Amino acid sequence: MPADPQDDPGYSAGLPDHHNPLRGAGGAPPAFSALTLRLTLALFGFVLCASGAVLLFVLGIIVLGIVFACAAAAALVDILVIARRKRRGEPG
Repeated sequence: MPADPQDDPGYSAGLPDHHNPLRGAGGAPPAFSALTLRLTLALFGFVLCASGAVLLFVLGIIVLGIVFACAAAAALVDILVIARRKRRGEPG
C-alpha cells in the first residue's frame, strides 16, 4: 500500500464499493454512487436557492435571503466536490 493513496494506480479509476461495509457479501455486485443524479440535484438546488436569495434581497427580506444564500453556497460546494470526483474518474 503506497503512503499516499493518490499514488495508487487504482485510485484515479474511482472507488467502487468504497462506502459499503458489506461489499461482496452474498455475491452482491459492487455499489456505485449516483454522482450524475447528485450533480443534477445540486445544480437544481443552487439555481433555486440563488434566485430565491436574489428575489428575497430585492423584496427586502434580508434574514431569509441570507438563509437562501447560505443554502446556495452549500450547493455550490457540493457541485465542486462532485466535479472533482467525476474528473478523477469515479463511476456514477
